[in-house]
Amino acid sequence: MTSFVDRVVLHVAGGDGGAGCASVHREKFKPLGGPDGGNGGAGGSVVLVVDPQTTTLLDYHHSPHRSATSGRSGQGGLRNGATGAELVLPVPDGTVVKTPDGEVLADLVGAGARWVAAAGGRGGLGNAALASPRRKAPGFALLGEPGERADVVLELKTVADVALVGYPSAGKSSLVAAMSAARPKIADYPFTTLVPNLGVVQAGDVRFTVADVPGLIPGASRGKGLGLEFLRHVERCTALVHVLDGATLELDRDPVSDLRVIQDELAAYQVDGGPPLNERPQLAVLNKIDVPEARELAELVAPELEALGLEVHLVSAASHEGLRELAFAMARLVAEGRAASPPAEPQRIVLRPPAVDEAGFTVTREVVPDGDRFRVRGVKPERWVRQTDFSNDEAVGYLADRLARLGVEDALVSAGAVAGAEVVIGPSDDAVVFDWEPALVGGAGVNVGPRGSDSRLDDTRRASRRERRERYEERRVARREARAELEAERRAGHWVDPEPADAGPVDAGPVDAHRPRLLRGCPAAPNPAVQGRRHLLRQGRKSSRLRRA
Repeated sequence: MTSFVDRVVLHVAGGDGGAGCASVHREKFKPLGGPDGGNGGAGGSVVLVVDPQTTTLLDYHHSPHRSATSGRSGQGGLRNGATGAELVLPVPDGTVVKTPDGEVLADLVGAGARWVAAAGGRGGLGNAALASPRRKAPGFALLGEPGERADVVLELKTVADVALVGYPSAGKSSLVAAMSAARPKIADYPFTTLVPNLGVVQAGDVRFTVADVPGLIPGASRGKGLGLEFLRHVERCTALVHVLDGATLELDRDPVSDLRVIQDELAAYQVDGGPPLNERPQLAVLNKIDVPEARELAELVAPELEALGLEVHLVSAASHEGLRELAFAMARLVAEGRAASPPAEPQRIVLRPPAVDEAGFTVTREVVPDGDRFRVRGVKPERWVRQTDFSNDEAVGYLADRLARLGVEDALVSAGAVAGAEVVIGPSDDAVVFDWEPALVGGAGVNVGPRGSDSRLDDTRRASRRERRERYEERRVARREARAELEAERRAGHWVDPEPADAGPVDAGPVDAHRPRLLRGCPAAPNPAVQGRRHLLRQGRKSSRLRRA
């Protein structure tokens, strides 16, 4: 059963934010209680934290899907929703976080190092928080923002000072067991070591860590054997120790040829950061000198190895001969590497305020087969769209107000957008598409309808100037015809009250005794067309009186 895993693909999901509540306070003797909807709780985040007690990524190999708790929705009575709990995932020291494409996102080194893998979504505001002097009782609330979803690759690179490299069965695990308290698996067959083993060595005042890397073979840098999977554990090491087998039974091998093969593989390996592996301080160790033939071979090839510029040590992991001198030689290389490395700087908090003229969004014109498309990208517009309930007209109007105040409409006009143009807010895989209608004027206080509605959305079609002028001319012609027809009827005497037969003379007054007197009622047989024109005339007079008033 696998007990060590140094590479996994982790699927993380932050918690979704809770939705806000749209509620109105109802209480006896308080007819205007006002909005009292609470805010939704924020979703929890997924955080990777370095834990010194964790040495493998095995848990995430068995359970690769991890998600944080979502926030709770708000409730009436100004009760906010509960915040989702943060999910903390412990990882070993030296874990590198990458995207599936290989881009490095974080390098977690040191106990307590943190990195947010998936942030939780924001909670939506309730209608109590959305109330303003102009919008006193909002009939909507904002939705919760979805949490982030991500697929990340976790790679473990062992944090050690010295790495033991060499062919399989060269005695690397035996050296670690003899020089430290580590007890790796030791056997008399190749590839006994399948996982890196760490051991702590004390040499005088220097304390350092030694890593036993699985055996390398020719072609390891190209994926042969186990070298490619474990060469990354050598990247963080300060020095390299070549463990050469002096008692090998293979006829085509000797310590010098083994050294050249390992150096070629180290030079061919691409390091993510730091100097190449073949340029780091190196030592050569001729192991197994407790065997007489191995001691003779070691004494024979030692001068040739020293001619290559390497410090050579003859040791025996079985009899512990030469191990003390080797430990102090390793400590010297480690001390020199630590002294040459720059001192660790304390972590600084960097504040990067946005520029004064930064709009916070961009408008890009895209050419598509159906015509031009305008894409709006930005943190605020995309978040506002995700939090809008498009089934509520008042919420849609509130979104239009926010986008107008941000300057999106002015930017669309500058980009060449016209009425009916296709506007996309968000990325290609998760975008909101709508037809832009500049008649939807932004500004709080425009909506005077009932809660949950917006009068600007009743008629989405905007009349052109020509249509408005034609309607105005039709009303003028109708009023002129109605006046002319009423005047003709008056002149024809249709509106004169006939004198009864038994009635005496009527005193019309001293000024105009022969002026016809108008009836209070309508004619006996009114004309429908004339009656319609009279109605338009009355409506026109009424509107003119209202304007004068």
